[in-house]
Amino acid sequence: MDELTHVDPAGKASMVDVGNKPIQYRSARAEGAIYLRPETVDLIKDNKMKKGDVLTVAEIAGIQGGKKTSELIPLCHPLQITKLDVKAELKEDHVLVTSYAKCIGQTGIEMEALTSVSTALLTVYDMCKAVDKEMKIGRIKLVEKTKTNLSE
Repeated sequence: MDELTHVDPAGKASMVDVGNKPIQYRSARAEGAIYLRPETVDLIKDNKMKKGDVLTVAEIAGIQGGKKTSELIPLCHPLQITKLDVKAELKEDHVLVTSYAKCIGQTGIEMEALTSVSTALLTVYDMCKAVDKEMKIGRIKLVEKTKTNLSE
């Protein structure tokens, strides 16, 4: 079994020192969905939700959430984020949220992509909770992550 990276010799949680790792271009894609009643989908489609434009607000919230990841997840490093793109797309019975995140750094950006998706989905939930008590959030997953040396 591999050695645990986030614990100190006494077994306590510890932030990994990435100071000796090479600085690289890194990216990650994540996605997730929130399932809605047909009436809720119609309200979003017709922009008749009392709290406003659900999809646009969710996208902005996703970007904000991604930028705050190191404040929310205890052992995450603050990153030099160069791009966060969050899209909320209305489907037949759900909203699909996708996130693409990029940074230049010594550790990955997948947590920021996943946090962006989660925050956007929670925002859809918050904006629709008055009319839909059956919403279900799910399928949140990392789709892809990459790292490339700066010289490539």
